[in-house]
Amino acid sequence: MTDIAPLRDFIRAMTRLADEGASETRWLTEGAALLRRLIANDAWLPEDCAQAGPRYRQYLLHCDPLERFCVVSFVWGPGQKTPVHNHTVWGLVGMLRGEEISTAMHPGAPMTMGEVDRLRPGEVVAVSPNLQDIHVVENAIPDAASISIHVYGGNIGAIARSVFDPATGAQKRFVSGYDNAVVPNLWDRSQEVRAA
Repeated sequence: MTDIAPLRDFIRAMTRLADEGASETRWLTEGAALLRRLIANDAWLPEDCAQAGPRYRQYLLHCDPLERFCVVSFVWGPGQKTPVHNHTVWGLVGMLRGEEISTAMHPGAPMTMGEVDRLRPGEVVAVSPNLQDIHVVENAIPDAASISIHVYGGNIGAIARSVFDPATGAQKRFVSGYDNAVVPNLWDRSQEVRAA
């Protein structure tokens, strides 16, 4: 059984930030530090939320009851990538296993490529409409899955966002949803209590 305690501790700390009415700056600095601690070890991630599929997968790990933030596991199989897309809310991306490449895209017809970031285990980057919010992401490992942990300033699976045609810049509405029907049980601490 996975020891999910690090995820539970991370969610508690992020909930405290939400309860304090944290500004985006605090989310992107203090939240990033918390995410770095979480991804320093990957033994906590439930196996059900680490499975690659025929396309990249987005597993909800937790959504704040007031939808102030959510935590998601993204699993990228070999050769998988997103369409060009935006987020509309702040976000943090922390690399847990493998590597991914994020390429910023600038509006236009055609869209132009911007900065290219290669994210390695333990590294965290931010996205936001106030920073760079349009990009395409792909697995950098040609023969294995990569997993990143994302935190967003809302329930990202239920937010209306856009995908873009890189040739024309045309945008189309989309809602990503999630690939899992149930979320991990963070609150069964029975074994921990029994052992005390």
